[in-house]
Amino acid sequence: MEQTWLSLIPFVIVIAMSIWLKDILPGLVVGLLVGSIIVTADFLTGTQQSITYMVTTLADETNIKIVSFLYLFGGLVGMMNIAGGIKGFSDWVGNKVKSERGLLGLIWLTLPFTFMMPMFRIMMIGPIIKSLIKKMNLPKQKVGMMMDISTESVIVLLPVATAFVGFMVALVAGGIRGLDLGMSAYEVFLLSILFDIYAIVMLLIGIGQTFWPSRKARNKAGAKTDPIPDEEQEHEFHRSGINKELSLVKAQPWHLIVPVFLLLSLTLLLLWEDGTSRGAKTIFAAFSMADATFVMLLTVFITLIFTFIFYIIRKQKLNEILYHFYDGGNQMMQAISLLILIWSLTLVAEDLGFSEFISTSLGAFLPAKMTPAVIFLIGSVVGYFIGSSWGTWGLFMPLGIALAVSTGASIPLTIGAVFASGAFGALTSPLGDTTITTASILDMELVDYAQYKLKVSAIGGVISIILYLVCGFFLI
Repeated sequence: MEQTWLSLIPFVIVIAMSIWLKDILPGLVVGLLVGSIIVTADFLTGTQQSITYMVTTLADETNIKIVSFLYLFGGLVGMMNIAGGIKGFSDWVGNKVKSERGLLGLIWLTLPFTFMMPMFRIMMIGPIIKSLIKKMNLPKQKVGMMMDISTESVIVLLPVATAFVGFMVALVAGGIRGLDLGMSAYEVFLLSILFDIYAIVMLLIGIGQTFWPSRKARNKAGAKTDPIPDEEQEHEFHRSGINKELSLVKAQPWHLIVPVFLLLSLTLLLLWEDGTSRGAKTIFAAFSMADATFVMLLTVFITLIFTFIFYIIRKQKLNEILYHFYDGGNQMMQAISLLILIWSLTLVAEDLGFSEFISTSLGAFLPAKMTPAVIFLIGSVVGYFIGSSWGTWGLFMPLGIALAVSTGASIPLTIGAVFASGAFGALTSPLGDTTITTASILDMELVDYAQYKLKVSAIGGVISIILYLVCGFFLI
């Protein structure tokens, strides 16, 4: 199908319905269905095609690894819950963390968990942060935003030892192939990190918010806290039986420390082993070349087996462990369902010619000094619609480098703008897996949380556009 403005319709439906209904799931279903009908030009065939897109999505090896990891990790969290691990560790940390600033500082101290994938760290620390939020009556949205900023903004700035590096360098290599730059793709990538302005700006904003307490925290000392608004309260019967059961478990911090230590140790070991089997000669190269999604899945599977044995030895009841494994996994089904629909929607968009439409709509003529800023602006808008940093990079990297070459703009600066636009979309979009995962773990309304993030991210976006314009005038 030729590229057409019709490719925008599914995304417009998703965003509009999500804002209207305060829930993203109905919009995704309708957007997928409408897009499929447009592709096939027939209602019945389009409905069948929407199912085909979902089946194709689940048949993708990488996607099914991610889905399996999410469910198994949720199950592991459920086991740690009923074994008293999360309660014990949160009590121990809670005795040391006395304020919002302390909790936000704790989030920054968990940065080493960001070495692999954003969701890995969020799922690792999320349950502990959630329990501390409830205990200290802190604003969920601000704490969640800090988790996301310290994850998404950091991982795109790390030059080694992440699953992102290999993908980003590969994109750069493909874009500069045939150009005589006198630098390797990795060297160009390193230079572009300096111009990933949005990620840098958001890091600074996040650090600033850490040392600037919220209104709730400022009013908390010696005063009664404001009641939680009705719309933020859970229904009195929602999971009341399970919540009561978990409140009665014995606090045992070792039931969290041992599984987490095993999980992290195995992850590092298996990343190194998988990377070296692919020809890597150094530990950093091994981490970059390894199949991170498979390693994540294998690691959590092995950890589950040993944790199960550990808990049985520690006299935990078998039926309770199994029940809460399934309950923990089922708690992630909302995030899994959303991801499946989002991946399916991406297939629809590509069949409608979304990539080609965006590329041709930019026009062939741009002033060199404005090229990086324009690429960042348009890439951020598209990134917000598709919610994927990798998808945004894959779409705009060839376009950005081609425009930089044709207009005479700085190639590292333009590449940095492309990476920044993907970071904006991944951090801000209600379709982003980071936003979905954080909202799910902290029990927040997804659309409300995304709107809160957009307000903060827009500030960083405006600052970034100004800085890209300034850099464009001075570096070109």
